[in-house]
Amino acid sequence: MWKVEFLVSNVDTSHLWLLCRSIVLRKIKLIQKAASYKNMCECGLWLLKGYLMKNTLADIAVEGKKVLVRVDYNVPLDANLKITNDKRIIATLPTIKYLLKKNAAIILISHLGRPKGKKVDAMSLNPVSLCLSGLLGRPVKFIGYDCISHESKTAAANLKTGEILLLENLRFHPEEEGKNAVGEKDNNAMEAFAKELASMGEVFVQDAFGTVHRAHASTASIVKYVKDVASGFLVEKELKFLGEALEKPIRPFLAILGGAKVSDKINVIENLLNKVNAIIIGGAMAYTFLKSQGVSTGTSLVEDDKLDLAAELIRKAREKKVDFLLPIDHIITNKVDFTNKHVPSEADVKITVDEAIPEGFMGVDIGPKSIEKFSEVVKFSKTIVWNGPLGIFEINEFSKGTVEIAEFIAEATTNKGAISVVGGGDSVSAVKKAGVDKKISHISTGGGASLEFLEGKELPGIVAIPDKK
Repeated sequence: MWKVEFLVSNVDTSHLWLLCRSIVLRKIKLIQKAASYKNMCECGLWLLKGYLMKNTLADIAVEGKKVLVRVDYNVPLDANLKITNDKRIIATLPTIKYLLKKNAAIILISHLGRPKGKKVDAMSLNPVSLCLSGLLGRPVKFIGYDCISHESKTAAANLKTGEILLLENLRFHPEEEGKNAVGEKDNNAMEAFAKELASMGEVFVQDAFGTVHRAHASTASIVKYVKDVASGFLVEKELKFLGEALEKPIRPFLAILGGAKVSDKINVIENLLNKVNAIIIGGAMAYTFLKSQGVSTGTSLVEDDKLDLAAELIRKAREKKVDFLLPIDHIITNKVDFTNKHVPSEADVKITVDEAIPEGFMGVDIGPKSIEKFSEVVKFSKTIVWNGPLGIFEINEFSKGTVEIAEFIAEATTNKGAISVVGGGDSVSAVKKAGVDKKISHISTGGGASLEFLEGKELPGIVAIPDKK
């Protein structure tokens, strides 16, 4: 109860009653609002604590056992089926080396590409086995064609401790993604496939962060059919950096979001508005936000059906006292060859004087004023989460904004002690293009998974891992 004292001389008591009632109702509303915020925070912290309480390799015995490891070897291949970027393979080495040290027999399972449930020679994991063998300096056995064939099961059964076997692409089977042979959703088929995979090992280790947002046979279902389950070192590291950045950030906390569509990042923005001090919006999605505020965007990519939503998100940011930063100038052009990632010689490329883009021109990058404005925010931030480029960075002429912001993030990390987390394929490519990937605190290996984590969603592949005892 709250004590309210009044000077009652010469005061109408009916007015006193109304005043007292008003104060009490206001107090009740404040408590309800505080309780709602407290519940929201407790929910987020519960999710973080839940993820950090999952079994890790340190919690299970693997010595002398056959260990199935789900890895993400969905690597890019050129026309000659040569791997052009082995980052995802390298990321799994700590877990593999630990298991070798513990004298386990290692059976690696992964997907590559989108074969849609059919065998596609160009999506075989054979090139990965050769690459991994070179990185480890030891043989990596590979069984092609079918990951649950008699040959695969025999190879797994005969695998000795200290040996490594890589099975063929999981997605050659439609059951991996929960479908049957005719492409229909079929949970029973997925469970049967998961059971066959599990029959080859005694322990399952989840080390494919890039797939944990999928409820597939090799991510969520397989754990039901093995005795011991844990996360690998890669997944453990991802959860630590992403989880602590979101729920226990050192402030000021800045989120930088880019990419083409507002619709792809709605839930991310909604979730982050409850956590960050500032949000920087770049890429084509910025034009939808600008148009929602009555700014001319020329022929830039705009989601006209999302204008009201964009305006509402800006309103919410103001309400929550979150700085919502949009570009104040742009690099624009009247012509670009998106297919060949090329600027035609006849194209007219300009820098705008302010946030407005004239008719006949489209925005392709943030301008120098925006870079300067955004860099000041980056410099003073202590936690930085970045997902999505700020322009068409694949074209050199339009990569300056993305590259310079990457450099400022790296500077804030190395010189000022900021924690920086970069997620999403394009963002990762951007920091590599800027040559600062070694200066970022953590680069996530899971584009879709990191995005869904930022949205506050549960990740089926993580939920499936048992909690520590």
